[in-house]
Parts: sequence; C-alpha cells; structure tokens
Amino acid sequence: MRLPILGRRAFLRGAGACVALPWLESLDAALPRATGLPPLRLAILVTPNGMLPSAWKPKREESGTGWVPSFTLEPLTPWKHEVSVLTGLANRQSFSGDGHYAKVAPLLTGMQIRRTGGRDLWNGVSMDQLAAQTVGNATLLPSLELGCDPIYPVEDMGYSTVYGGHIAWSAPDRPLLKELSPRALFERLFRRQELAGDPARGSVLDAVREQSRELRSKLPPRDRAKLEEYEDSLRELERRIAHASRRTTPTTELAATTAPAEGIPSDYPTHVELMLDLIALAFRIDATRIATFLTANEVSGRDFSFVEGCAGNFHDFSHHEERAEKKEPYRRINRWHVARFAGLVERLSKIEEGGGTLLDRSMLVLAAAMSDGNAHSPHDLPILLAGGRAAQLEPGRLITSKRDTPLCRLWLSLLLRMGVRVERFGDAEEPLV
Repeated sequence: MRLPILGRRAFLRGAGACVALPWLESLDAALPRATGLPPLRLAILVTPNGMLPSAWKPKREESGTGWVPSFTLEPLTPWKHEVSVLTGLANRQSFSGDGHYAKVAPLLTGMQIRRTGGRDLWNGVSMDQLAAQTVGNATLLPSLELGCDPIYPVEDMGYSTVYGGHIAWSAPDRPLLKELSPRALFERLFRRQELAGDPARGSVLDAVREQSRELRSKLPPRDRAKLEEYEDSLRELERRIAHASRRTTPTTELAATTAPAEGIPSDYPTHVELMLDLIALAFRIDATRIATFLTANEVSGRDFSFVEGCAGNFHDFSHHEERAEKKEPYRRINRWHVARFAGLVERLSKIEEGGGTLLDRSMLVLAAAMSDGNAHSPHDLPILLAGGRAAQLEPGRLITSKRDTPLCRLWLSLLLRMGVRVERFGDAEEPLV
C-alpha cells in the first residue's frame, strides 16, 4: 500500500483524521530523507518559584564525573546516567529586575525585559523559537508551547503578569500563546477538525481502521508489534484525556474566581502528566521537534495537598524565611517537579528509534528561573540536562561552572546542535557543553 508521507513520517488517513505513524524500521528504509539519521528534538520544562538550594545541590561521585542524588534529585536515581546536573549558571540580564517576573520571562531569551504593567512588553526572541525557525518547517507544528495556567493580565510589583506566564517569545513584543488543553492539543496533532465537533466520535483510530489493518498485514513481525503497541497507547491516551476533560471543576484559588476552561483538567497532577505524554507523542511521530512547557505560572500559589505534608500555598512556602515548617513542603514540591521530569526521561527511553531510543535523539532541560525562592536569587540556577547522546552531550555528569557563568552558553550549545547557524546568543559567545 502507498501511504501519505510528510518529512520522515508516513500517515494513515481517514475521514477527519490523519494519524502519523511512529518510527518503523521497514517503513523508515523506504522514506525519503536528507540524512541517514532521525532528527534531534528539544524540550524545555520550566517550574516556578525556584528550588531550595540545600535540598537541590548534589555531591560529586568520589570517582568519575557523575553525581550523588540530593533529596530533590532522588527521583532521578534510576536515570542518573542519562541526566547531567549543571551548577554555577545565571541569566545575567535578570540581575537588575525585582521579584519573579524579571527572571522567568527572559529565561530563554537572555535579554532584560522592560518593566511595565501594561501592554508595552519588551523582551527578546527565545532560543526555542530560533530553533523552530530552522527546523520547524519540516514538521506539522513548528513548535509546541504548553502550560497549565491561564493568564489574567494585571500589574504586580510594576510588572505585567503576562511576563510570568510566558517563556516562549517569537519577537521582543510577542509572547506565544500556550496550549492549556490536552484535548485540543491531541486534536491538533491528528488534524481531527471534522471529528472534533461530532459528539458521537470514537477513537481517532476508528477513522483509519481499514488502512491500519492493511498496513499491519504487510509489516514484519517486529514492526507489527510496534504498531500495535503504538495504537494501544494512543487509544489509552485518548481515553485518559476524555476522562480528565470531563473533570473541570476549578480547584485552585485562581481558578475558583473564574469559569473553568473547556477541556482543561481540574486535577493538576493529571494535567501535567497528560502534557508530558503529549510531548512524548509529538516527538515520537515527529509532529514537532521543539517543545516548551511552563508547568505553572510564576508566583504560583497552587495548593500541593496531593503531596504529603504540602497543604498550602506553593509561593508562600518558597518564602520560607529559614523556617523548617516551610522549607520542608518547599523541598517536597521541588522534588515532585523533578519526579515529573524523570517520568519524561523514562517515557522517551522506552521508545525505539533509528537503532537507539527517542531519548538519545532528544535534549531535555528542566530549569527554574531562580534558585532560592526566599531570596529571589538569580545565581546558580537549578538546571538539569538529559538525553542527547546522539548529539554528543555525554549525559550523567555533574557539570560545574564558575559563579554566574552565562546560562546562554547552554542555550547556544543546544542551538548549535539543533543546526541553528548562530555565532552567539544573548551574552554567550561560546557554547558550554
């Protein structure tokens, strides 16, 4: 059978649906390509309110270049050979700004933002969008910008809260709208416009059942098993998204004053996990190669009662004032975020592609825009870098830098590996890794 092809991926088409196929060895051999290797991907996850340094900082292994997990990093223990911890980095352009907003908005731009509470925003172009300008035309979606919190533009400490809810900027005055709904994102990935408005619609796979059956009959056993596993996981993800989308009762203080948005889960842990599943899916089917995920808006006061001992306001805990009763929930919340990152690492490590894994061909970053939330410290930012073996990243290291080494040196390293022809980025003139 002849399948529609876009870039490196074949598709199954049906009424109102277009299901991209994952990497299959027998199909990959027949697809046109510019090079003999699958593409690289880049995902950056950003968490709000900093990380407690005393619980974050790992020790170096007595022998070798590895690291010994700290309390916050302990969820990464099974994956420490795939994750590097970076120390000493700082976004120098955030030093002169007060509070949270002047730190998170320029995290990926390396620029100093304009202090304004209005619409005259000014930042820079974020590194993810520079990468999207180079590789984005090869995929269905040039980039993904994901989040869990809506934006309610008001002024806080002289800054527009828009700064606290966006990390991806396509122009100095243009933050990119985040996708908050897992259901809407799933439908974007599979072009289900005709099916989206049909209340009787079933799985997207129902629309391509006949094509799938025909393809399966012609695949060798190994690829047939991969296709069946992919379709099973796709159907299960659809089911979970549909279930979560029906639960839209607001649970946060912010949401309690507004009507719940359609398709946005009220259960925060479920919302985050679905977004991570969708990043993994989008990378697997090469629907995009660039993703950013702001897990919550900066200054988030979310209640983490679902984590033992963390009932209360996250932002308030971050201002711990060296009090043990606040530092303990703060570090537990930080650890919860690291565990979510570990989950994404695990997801990608289980997906085969091009003789390795999808993790090998993905560069994953977990970052916070400040270290100690109590001091709003812009120094020694908490940064994790995972995967990227195919890009010669040598994961599993403790990479120490001098105090206030430009964070942009890391961004420059990743841009160069993504094929972006740039000699400098922000205040960086040479790559870090």
